[in-house]
Amino acid sequence: MTPAMTVHTIDTGYAGQSGFAAAYRITEGDQVTFVETNTSRAVPRLLASLEEVGRSPEDVAFIIVTHVHLDHAGGAGVLAAHCPRAMVLAHPRAVPHLVDPDKLVTSAKGVYGEAAFAELYGEVRPIPAERVRAMGDEEELVFGARRLRFLHTAGHANHHVCIHDSATNGIFTGDSFGIAYPRLQTRGLRIFPTTTPTDFDARAYQATVRRIAELAPSRVYLTHYGELQEVAEAARSLDEQLEAYAALVEDADQPQYDEAAVEQRCREQVEAFFAALFDEEQRAAGAELLKLDLDLNAQGVAFAVKKRRFKRGAS
Repeated sequence: MTPAMTVHTIDTGYAGQSGFAAAYRITEGDQVTFVETNTSRAVPRLLASLEEVGRSPEDVAFIIVTHVHLDHAGGAGVLAAHCPRAMVLAHPRAVPHLVDPDKLVTSAKGVYGEAAFAELYGEVRPIPAERVRAMGDEEELVFGARRLRFLHTAGHANHHVCIHDSATNGIFTGDSFGIAYPRLQTRGLRIFPTTTPTDFDARAYQATVRRIAELAPSRVYLTHYGELQEVAEAARSLDEQLEAYAALVEDADQPQYDEAAVEQRCREQVEAFFAALFDEEQRAAGAELLKLDLDLNAQGVAFAVKKRRFKRGAS
């Protein structure tokens, strides 16, 4: 089995859609590591993938989550319960939320409502503290013949890590190197950053993209979605877009814009960014996906403006 073949993409079927959110299985000898878990709804798919390579849940050595947003780590507790020997690895700031996910669950239920939350995420189970390990920036994990190097990568979330795999010279990027849905790649590479309504920082995200690109990986493993080898081209596109997002934050952070006007301004500009990036056919093909990401990106940029204002007021 070649190094490239030891990394397998698992379609988690998140939100009932294919090609939307991935988890990855790394097979190394008789052991397995999972990178990302998606939600507990995806756990049967991850367990089934073990059978494909003749492995069992007892062979899972590590479960790695890039950050604790529920489409990345919501199923970590349930998966860990099925894999009794696995250690769960994460950013130091993510560890408390894996041990006690109540705040995450309460916040998500406030957004989605109880019924929709249960349908989308299922069970979010706490993980015993002794089974969770915080990974430092540049810390390496020896896994068989390969080394997995952890990188703290802010911008999308301040509790985010990426993982460099020495065997494939690939990086598992979570949400730190953008989104490139397969169904939207019909006219060349189309990739865009993903923001969050609670933690987006355009300049930190830009620094993360540049850091990943400077490592010259042969490929990146995007959670949304799949392996991407056009790393330098993707980095240039993301850097340009993030520069525009940073400028938008500056533009919207003007006295004439009250809170409602900030949200409207950010929405209009992010819509314009998306319109320039995707042609009509692509927008139609990915209408549901792009609507969700457009909404999140507009909220994320507006959040960055409000955060700046809050900090000025608090100083």
